[in-house]
Amino acid sequence: MATFGTLSDRLAETFKNLRNKGKLSPADVDGTVREIRRALLDADVAFDVVKAFTNTVRDRALGDEVSKALNPAQQVVQIVNEELVQILGGQQRRLEFAKNPPTVIMLAGLQGAGKTTLAGKLAKWLAKDGHTPMLVAADLQRPNAVTQLQVVGEQAGAHVFAPEPGNGVGDPVKVAKQAIKYARDKQYDTVIVDTAGRLGVDAELMKQAANIRKAVDPDEVLFVIDAMIGQDAVATAKAFQDGVDFTGVVLSKLDGDARGGAALSVASVTGRPIMFASTGESLDDFEPFHPDRMASRILDLGDILSLIEQAQQAFDEEEAMAVAQKIATDSFTLDDFLTQMQQLRKMGSIKGMLGMLPGAKGMREQLENFDEREIVRTEAIIQSMTQQERAMPKLLNGSRRLRIARGSGMTVTDVNQLVQRFEQASKMMKTVAKGGVPQVPGMGPIPGASYAGKKAQPKKKGSKAGNPAKRAAQNAALATGAKPASSAPGGSGFGLGGGGGATAGGTAPSPEELASLQKMLGRG
Repeated sequence: MATFGTLSDRLAETFKNLRNKGKLSPADVDGTVREIRRALLDADVAFDVVKAFTNTVRDRALGDEVSKALNPAQQVVQIVNEELVQILGGQQRRLEFAKNPPTVIMLAGLQGAGKTTLAGKLAKWLAKDGHTPMLVAADLQRPNAVTQLQVVGEQAGAHVFAPEPGNGVGDPVKVAKQAIKYARDKQYDTVIVDTAGRLGVDAELMKQAANIRKAVDPDEVLFVIDAMIGQDAVATAKAFQDGVDFTGVVLSKLDGDARGGAALSVASVTGRPIMFASTGESLDDFEPFHPDRMASRILDLGDILSLIEQAQQAFDEEEAMAVAQKIATDSFTLDDFLTQMQQLRKMGSIKGMLGMLPGAKGMREQLENFDEREIVRTEAIIQSMTQQERAMPKLLNGSRRLRIARGSGMTVTDVNQLVQRFEQASKMMKTVAKGGVPQVPGMGPIPGASYAGKKAQPKKKGSKAGNPAKRAAQNAALATGAKPASSAPGGSGFGLGGGGGATAGGTAPSPEELASLQKMLGRG
């Protein structure tokens, strides 16, 4: 979500300055609010929205909820998060479908906002949800707009109603009317009408859009706006609201590198909810807009819910169980490795997914340098292997690796690195399957964790008592096989005894206590 990158960085820097303060003075609050105001204005958020937002944050930050908080800085971040959710629309708003199909969705907006591509994205998204969408080519002004919609419709797997060639020929109002009748006859339950845009807001555009709206009486009118157009977004949105009116907003090009203030202004200024966000060029880069999740992303608090939803859509549950079984029985192959990566690709941009993790802004440089094509290269290498080689990587001697490198257009070093990564991944997954903690390269061992494959070193027998007489007596007892007396009970973090396995009270833990401990450690 590059659009909010700079704003996120500025806000993160502002909050970092608060963390070391045990108590916030009015001067601290004013300084923080001032920095938030500057960050929002620099991000092209409308002035009126910024003013109302910062006033609310200041009033709340000076109130009891912060002054009495154990962690005032965290409380201020929470306040900013809650207020961001409010200016982004508060609650998520879903599409409202007609009681008697077809549901008519009209798209409106300026030329270049991405309406035609978005029509295909919306159709594909609706089809996944069990709907039968139909696209309507009612943009008969822009050159090749009808052809573009037909191409997009074919990619999305949706029928396109296009009785007119466009390029200035045909009546868009008549086409829209005919489309509703056609959809009803052919039993399409959703109609998406792609209308004409202009390079700027003008009377002719508004009149045509208003006439189409009047003719088809749509259930939803979605105003598509380019998230990168900055301050103009508010003026454009207000003009469309006055001329045509709309029920919801769709933000396109949310993956761009502009400042993104449009998203923080439109919902607040128009009072209409943002319903969808277009986050990339692929037809799958489209998602319902959740104000709370977007606020979390802006504040670098992550968006784990969206990440989970993407994973659930992309990963087959039965296949995942089968892979888990293979890992547990040590039969995980390069074919399984390939399948897992292909499923990962279905989730969309890897860079985008990593950006949903909390604290992702801290590794911005690594994310920017991440090469999405690495998975494609890995696929090419594995697909250049025979089935036998994929099942038994130990067969890969020098001549085989050279053949695979040539077949995939890669180097022998690339093949070697892939095999090494596969072996590391297999080892880590096997460790996790057995209930251990994998040792990640570059990280030291985690204290108290059980590492598979590492045998516990036998402790040297012998007393370590400081008193020579006592040490001699304890060593003699050890030599005869007797248990030396302990002057003080041993203890550990879980109440279990040290060397002798006794509890602090001097008795061994019961099986129930051990089972409880294993469950607490996640290994029961």
